This record gives sequence, structure tokens and C-alpha cells, in this order.
Amino acid sequence: MTVELHRPLTAGRIGPEGLEILVEANPDECAALARRFGLPAIHALTCRFRLRPLAGGAIAADGALRAEVVQVCVVSAEDFPATVTEAFTVRFVPAGTEDDDPDPESVDEIPYAAGRLDLGEAAAEQLALALDPFPHKPGVGHRDGSA
Repeated sequence: MTVELHRPLTAGRIGPEGLEILVEANPDECAALARRFGLPAIHALTCRFRLRPLAGGAIAADGALRAEVVQVCVVSAEDFPATVTEAFTVRFVPAGTEDDDPDPESVDEIPYAAGRLDLGEAAAEQLALALDPFPHKPGVGHRDGSA
């Protein structure tokens, strides 16, 4: 699997007081992510992580994502710019220790191996989740006639 936005972090760098890290995609990474997500373009992507160690090697991560993207309107098929912002919480856990709880309200877990997290891929996954699956260009009505 190709990872378009790779920002590895050794779990050991996260001290007891936690660690704050900013992930910012460069133009080539933005272009690769746009291809992955089927978007005409991603002009910018930043994601700030606040990491805190938990018991058993788990790491809590509060994130704030912002992206400037170009989406395609599902009604008019026109490209239009959109800003995506998302605050989220995830938990990195050692591979093999993931919780099997199917509760949709539980915190998402991201497995990591060999003591290394990939904050870039985590940011990319959060962008994918935050994108509107049925984007509408501003001013273009829905199929039922509403705006």
C-alpha cells in the first residue's frame, strides 16, 4: 500500500507530558491524496495532533484538521472549492490490542507496529471521513428542489 502522506513518529518521543505535532502536506502529497480520494484537487492540508500516553502503550490523540479542497457537485457536476475542518479524537494502540467493540460512539482505534505511529496517514484518514460524500456547490439546489 502506498502512503501518500507519511509522517512517522516513534511512540517513545511522547513523554509523560504529551506532545503536540503539526502535520502539513506538501503540494506533491496534496496531489497524491486528491487522486486517492477522487478529488479534482487538494490545495492545502494541515492537521495538529495533541498526543498523550495512556496505559498499555496506547496513545490518545486529539486532532484539528483543516483542508482546502476542490470537490465535484453531485447535482451540477461542477468543480467548486470547499474548506474542510474537523476536530477529532482517536487512540493509537499497539497492533493486536484493538478493541472489538462495535459501538459507533467509541473512540476510533488506529493500530501501530514496531513502536511507530504514522500521523500522516491518520490525518489522511480523518480527511477522508470529513469529506462530504454528496457535495453540493453553494447555490445549487438538491434534486428535490431545495437549496
